Amino acid sequence: MRKIQSNIRHLRSLKGYSQEQFAEELGWTRSVVGSYEEGRSEPSIDRLIDLSNYFNIPIDILVRNDLRSAKDTSFIEIGNKRVLFPITVNESNEDLIEIIPAKASAGYLEGYDDPEYIEQLQKIKLPFLPTGTHRAFPIKGDSMLPVKDGSFVVAKYVDDIYDLKDGRTYIVLTKEDGLVYKRVYNHIEENGGLLLHSDNKIYKPYRVPIQDVLELWEFTCCINTQEYDESELKLSSIVNMFQDLKVELRSIKALEGKL
Repeated sequence: MRKIQSNIRHLRSLKGYSQEQFAEELGWTRSVVGSYEEGRSEPSIDRLIDLSNYFNIPIDILVRNDLRSAKDTSFIEIGNKRVLFPITVNESNEDLIEIIPAKASAGYLEGYDDPEYIEQLQKIKLPFLPTGTHRAFPIKGDSMLPVKDGSFVVAKYVDDIYDLKDGRTYIVLTKEDGLVYKRVYNHIEENGGLLLHSDNKIYKPYRVPIQDVLELWEFTCCINTQEYDESELKLSSIVNMFQDLKVELRSIKALEGKL
């Protein structure tokens, strides 16, 4: 059985639709849905795009992975990978990033896999980010100088923890500590966990068992908030900083094009 036919049937059932109801949702016929689910024919690229847009799931995931173990379309677990859905877009179909407010960062451990929690977060678009799901996380303390307390790290979601690159910095969500920003080393084969280093040498490295790691986000860029007074560090100010960065990045990109 091809994965796409079982995936269509399963994702339809998650929505609670009959073949006829699902066909109506997509503007297809019931016989078309039946032929795909029974493997008598395969969706064209246009039909795959319809499915991708409807479920907010990339075509690559739809055709290459068995999604029958998924219990919710807000995120799907594939083996030991956790694929986040949906990727939020704006009216122009541009990917957005969510900003985790400093005051609400403690609640991220409880809400990281709750679609309603993620949905209520402030969102903004940043240009020139690599492909993938990104979020902006507040940094606390001085363990990763020169990244200072109050800064924001924009990071890209890592689908598979085994793709971790030794010595790079990551936002790590753990069961015990919640969100931490550290330089990370893969010690899974040696002792079944990750080794987390602080760049500030007064803090000692420590290990986290792999089963305690809930999410891993790879550093993309950092937003410094030091020019703001504490009273100005409201969510609206943080959004303005990201907007300013967008303008600066566009200027840099334009300059590069002239060189």
